Amino acid sequence: MPRPRRRLASTCVGTVTAGLLATGVALAAPGEDRPEGSTASDTAMGAYLDYGPRGVGRIPYLSRWLGGREIRVGHTYLPGDQWAGIEGRVSFLENWAAWRRADEDRIFVLNVPMQERNEDRVPDRQVARLIRAGARGYYDRHFTRLAERLVSLGVPDTVIVLGWEMNGVTYTHRCGPDPENWKRYWKRVVRAMRSVPGQEFKFDFAPNRGKDAIGWTECYPGDDVVDIVGMDSYDQGPGRDFDDQIVQPYGLQQHVDFAKAHGKPISYPEWGLFRRGDNPEYVRRMLKWIEQQKPLYHTITDYCPHGVWQCKENPRSTKVFRDALRPEVPGPVVPTPVVPTPVFPTPVFPTPVVPTPVVPTPAVPTPVAPTPDVPIPTPQIPTPQVPTPQVPTPEIPRPSPASPSPEVPLPTPTPSPLVPTPVTPSPVTPSPEIPAPVTPSPLVPTPQPTPPKPLPQPQNPPVNNPKQWCVPLNFGEWLSGLVGKQSVCLKLDWSKDSGYWPF
Repeated sequence: MPRPRRRLASTCVGTVTAGLLATGVALAAPGEDRPEGSTASDTAMGAYLDYGPRGVGRIPYLSRWLGGREIRVGHTYLPGDQWAGIEGRVSFLENWAAWRRADEDRIFVLNVPMQERNEDRVPDRQVARLIRAGARGYYDRHFTRLAERLVSLGVPDTVIVLGWEMNGVTYTHRCGPDPENWKRYWKRVVRAMRSVPGQEFKFDFAPNRGKDAIGWTECYPGDDVVDIVGMDSYDQGPGRDFDDQIVQPYGLQQHVDFAKAHGKPISYPEWGLFRRGDNPEYVRRMLKWIEQQKPLYHTITDYCPHGVWQCKENPRSTKVFRDALRPEVPGPVVPTPVVPTPVFPTPVFPTPVVPTPVVPTPAVPTPVAPTPDVPIPTPQIPTPQVPTPQVPTPEIPRPSPASPSPEVPLPTPTPSPLVPTPVTPSPVTPSPEIPAPVTPSPLVPTPQPTPPKPLPQPQNPPVNNPKQWCVPLNFGEWLSGLVGKQSVCLKLDWSKDSGYWPF
């Protein structure tokens, strides 16, 4: 966390710019080469809101203030007054660990001091002795205990910002009094924490922007013990404006280039307003720079004088910050004015009714094959020439195949000189050679042949049939000659409903 501090005189900006250009370093201007479709939401963001439970509790309110923007980074500090605090023996770690475990996409960032009495303004000579003691391993156990504490809380992937702002003059864990031993000390701390089973820590090397007391590259401990190259950057000197903050020695551009050369991602664990008060231009440019460089994460320090949400002293910067980080909300839907289309009546022309021709369906008669009347040959007996009345042929029903009529022998006919006997023709089955009927065309009526008029046939005595049995009566020649040939007939009804039907 920044405090008012002594700054060394800055080198001439023109000289630095010329030197950077001579070495081929590209000076990226904010807003240029911006990736298409990139937004501030592409980088995990957060804010330091308080070190303890209140900081955890304020996160959802900050998210709501930003229109629902997800706050993915939780950031706090361990107290550096005693070794117990550095070992993580503080209750608020449990609150932060619970917040982190609630969503696997979150990042927990923990600033860890490297010395107790870390803000007590310890003089350089004493700081040098403490650095040498740390390089010899005197403090390893404190950091092993911290690692065990974090693993037991279920946050083994915590980002450890170890010995932050080591290039300045504020903290007892500063690098300037003995840079070489300071780097050895850093290595011992990292190895002590990595020796704990289950750990997945990421170590963030985060100096102040600018040279400050010593160029921060002189304190870099090596790629094997650094995972992220961070930078704390507030709106203060050296540099008159944001462009100077980019191009100055050990400034924003050199930070990006250094991390790229070492194959490390970058971060901004602390940034915000400071010496120049409410400066919306700085906030706008810093957010554009973050958007362009795509750091692993960034967190603004949100308390006065640095902040924009909890600090009401910077209303213009607050508006810029909020507008830039709120999710894009679609504007109100403006209804398109409806211009009525003139309606012209369509003339209605009567449709002529064309009668549909009705084609009569011709009644196709079922062809009936006439049954020829074949007379039963009878012996030619001369009879008197008496006109024979035409007697209609009675319908003789065909017996059912299941009950054939018994064959009754016919009596020998006896000629009668007085009464003619009608002849009953027997039905004859038509010959199979009869040609099949030809179906007439539906449009041409088929002429019906007129059946020939049957010729009068000599009358035969009654023939027995399934419904009538006749027995001739013989009275002798003399009496039969007087009364004629007579017979007694008995009619029997063999239908199904007669009561005599045997089947």
